[in-house]
Amino acid sequence: MSVRLLPVVALLSLPLPAFAEAIRVSLEGRAALGEGVPTLLVHIEEPITGFEVKLKRSDGKTVELKGGGKPGVTRRLALEQPEGKFHYEGELTVQFPQGAEPGSMPLAFDTELYGPLKLEVRREDVDVAARKVRFTLSRPAAKTEVTVLMDTGKKAFAGDVDFKGAPAGTPLEVKWLPAEGKVMRISLRAFDTSDYYTGVDLFPWQVDVPHEEVGFPSGRSDIPPSEKGKLDASFKSITEALNKYGRWASLRLYVLGHTDTVGKTEDNRELSLKRAKSIAAWFRQRGLKVPVFYEGFGEQAPAVSTPDETAEAANRRAEYIIAVEDPSLTNAPFTPRWRKP
Repeated sequence: MSVRLLPVVALLSLPLPAFAEAIRVSLEGRAALGEGVPTLLVHIEEPITGFEVKLKRSDGKTVELKGGGKPGVTRRLALEQPEGKFHYEGELTVQFPQGAEPGSMPLAFDTELYGPLKLEVRREDVDVAARKVRFTLSRPAAKTEVTVLMDTGKKAFAGDVDFKGAPAGTPLEVKWLPAEGKVMRISLRAFDTSDYYTGVDLFPWQVDVPHEEVGFPSGRSDIPPSEKGKLDASFKSITEALNKYGRWASLRLYVLGHTDTVGKTEDNRELSLKRAKSIAAWFRQRGLKVPVFYEGFGEQAPAVSTPDETAEAANRRAEYIIAVEDPSLTNAPFTPRWRKP
């Protein structure tokens, strides 16, 4: 969302005609789309019978506005315009009481109407290994406030990066130095050249929890009683990790199921999904407080590549991943549809 830090009021620099004491003009030249429009303010200081403003906008559009009022009244003349920057030129004509001759003054000013400021960063633009992140801004970039928080609680970077008005759409890059731990959160607060800003928090962090695999009977997804001790040990490891890292962000557990290549692909996908659901449900019933999600990949993301119909124990496995957002998977055969047990 675009945010305006301070209201911006630009005063017109105008020559002073003979009737300048009767009328004073100022301008609120900047506005955010949806929050208002640039506005011309006519301050009436002395008795008049009315005024008329005729303007030509830089895109050729003509604008005519009329008004009046008693001394002390300020008339706000909204300048309805498209998003962007425009230049106006024209004149203000004032009518006076008792048959006095009308007076006029020239007007020339610039306005800006901004739409939402957009910051775009793609998953592939976050390169934790190279300690950098790339992004673009929809308007000229002034600077970005950056914080890179590690899972140790230390900050690898906290400060401003100056982009000196880089044009809209320019690839912008932020880098940071090595620090202890893994990157938990990257916070970006980007400012355009008119002090509007927008921001995003990125959470590239995730941890794989080592564990002993649960053994299921062939074609079954219910957890044998003899295997629950393995899940108790995994539960302890997961809880320890949550206690260690949960102070820095809200965490989730993801359970991924896999099979070997024995059997039909679609059957293996369904079996892995059911087994992952059983494990995820067991953790929830055991009392895990964080959100738990699961997905099954069947034989389509093997740990060890094998020919079809190969009974490979290393591929009959599950993954337990703790993350803040949906985890990044390097060999996912399709976009996961994360489910809750």
